[in-house]
Amino acid sequence: MLFIYKVANAEPTAELRPISSSSNDQGTADHSQTDEEDMGMSYKELTHYGRLRKLSRCGPVEMFKKLVHVWNDIAPDVVAAKIKLFFRYYAMNRHKMCTITPAYHAEGYSPDDNRFDLRQFLYNINWTWQFKRIDNLAKNLMQQRNKHNLENESHSKTE
Repeated sequence: MLFIYKVANAEPTAELRPISSSSNDQGTADHSQTDEEDMGMSYKELTHYGRLRKLSRCGPVEMFKKLVHVWNDIAPDVVAAKIKLFFRYYAMNRHKMCTITPAYHAEGYSPDDNRFDLRQFLYNINWTWQFKRIDNLAKNLMQQRNKHNLENESHSKTE
C-alpha cells in the first residue's frame, strides 16, 4: 500500500532528465524536473485554459477577459503573459491532436480531440493581433487599478 500511496502522490514528470543525486527526507531520490516547471503553467491553470478553449470556445482575447476577473489577485500583465504562453504552446502543438484515436468521452471537456472538433489546427504562433489586443487591455486594467488605489489612498489620508 505504501507504493500505491507514493505513486498516487508523486509529482507529474516526464523523467527526461536524470534523477538528482540528493535524497529527500524519505530516503528516495528526487526528479530534477516536473511537468509544471517544464510547461511554465500548473495543471490547475491548464484546466482553466482547456475548459475555456474547448467548452467556451474562447480565443486569446476572450480568455484574457474572463481569467483576469477569475484571477483578480494576479496583476493583469501577469495573467496576459500566462495566456500568451498557453496560446503560443497551443499553436505549436495543436496539429499533434488531430489524429483520431479511440476514446470514451464521459463529459463535455476532455483534453483529447474528437472527430467532431472542427477547429483549425494550424495557427500562427505569434497571434499578432490577439496578443497586441491583450497587451492593450492589460495596460488599461493596470492603469484603472493604479488610479483606484491612488483614490483609496487619498480618501484614507483625509479621514
